[in-house]
Amino acid sequence: MATTSTIVYLGDLRTQMRHERSGETVITDAPLDNNGKGEAFSPTDLVATGLGSCMLTMMGIKARDLGIDLGSVEVKVEKIMASDPRRISKIVVELRMPNSLDPNTCKILENTARTCPVAKSLHPDIDQEMIFFWP
Repeated sequence: MATTSTIVYLGDLRTQMRHERSGETVITDAPLDNNGKGEAFSPTDLVATGLGSCMLTMMGIKARDLGIDLGSVEVKVEKIMASDPRRISKIVVELRMPNSLDPNTCKILENTARTCPVAKSLHPDIDQEMIFFWP
């Protein structure tokens, strides 16, 4: 098995994740509303944030293929939790695009983002709201 990451429990509801290829690490902490300190990303924060990151990465690949500079796109992610069972019920992703592009190119980039691997991997019960702001 080619290991993607290694995770170590640090105690006090905290983990340290290590990306094996790069050696980069990320700390997670349980959120305030689930007995944690909320001092770092929670695992569910990472899932929601991963959606926004994947969308932007795929848009970047498509933009490069089209010979377009995306510029400094800003993405904001909101994760909404449900209870019984505790789970992510909705992820809202807002993308603020800095550059004005023709409508067809905007449509291509939006479709690319909406069909990114993370979006396609999330359970269909998770509502994914994707909002694009073009200048």
